[in-house]
Amino acid sequence: MEAYYKEIILRTLAEDIQSGDVTTQAVIPDSVLGKGKFLVKANGVIAGLSVAKNVFMMIDDQIGFKILIPDGGKVKVGEIVAEVTGKASSILTAERTALNFLQRMSGIATMTNKFVEEIIHTKAKILDTRKTVPGLRLLDKEAVRLGGGKNHRIGLFDMFLIKDNHIEIAASITNAVNTCKNFQQKKNLNLKIELETKNLDEVKEALACNVDIIMLDNFSIDLTMKAVEIIAGKCLVEASGNITLENVKEVAETGVDLISVGALTHSVKALDISLEVELRK
Repeated sequence: MEAYYKEIILRTLAEDIQSGDVTTQAVIPDSVLGKGKFLVKANGVIAGLSVAKNVFMMIDDQIGFKILIPDGGKVKVGEIVAEVTGKASSILTAERTALNFLQRMSGIATMTNKFVEEIIHTKAKILDTRKTVPGLRLLDKEAVRLGGGKNHRIGLFDMFLIKDNHIEIAASITNAVNTCKNFQQKKNLNLKIELETKNLDEVKEALACNVDIIMLDNFSIDLTMKAVEIIAGKCLVEASGNITLENVKEVAETGVDLISVGALTHSVKALDISLEVELRK
């Protein structure tokens, strides 16, 4: 398990357990064995089973965890996606933390897949954003991948993304792009440069600056089509801002290459999953 995921799991378990799971300690003897089944209560895409497994293993390395439907698989109401066996006390102590990860990640994967299915007939790809839960970004973005989407930049370090505030301070698009190119050369970096635009004049200036990606921020469908025509394949085109399931198909059909959707992670509904536990005989 990567150190990053281990750190997240340890932090969340410590947050939940602190000095001990007093209810389980009082009610369930260590000698009692249990079996739990993860039951899906809504159709969707499952994601986070590998994380959930590690939650149980970090509570008790003697726990058995069997994945029945792999991460990224489509699931229906009533399906069992995994089984956990071992000390009933260990299962109950790990239950909520494991479900929190599993439900959130599955919710993200499910929502992502809905967007992907809407535009599957086009060349466009669905991207996530940095609008993630603080401390859980890599898990949120893994869930997007499992749902069929693509990751945009992970953070501030792996791509230049020149936005309106950068442009305002730099005084122009051209100045902002040139300073990024100079910085990249000075630091011996090899990162893509993306630029956010708000109108067709900015699109033309960005195109003249030879950037890798031009973002069309809150463009209408008509303006998006005109921008795609102006750019004419000279760089990638990303649509962003107020993208919903209701309009994503129309946006994709304009010919853009990428569509970023903050809602994949910033306001997702968790997928309904429960852990049904019984005595193991």
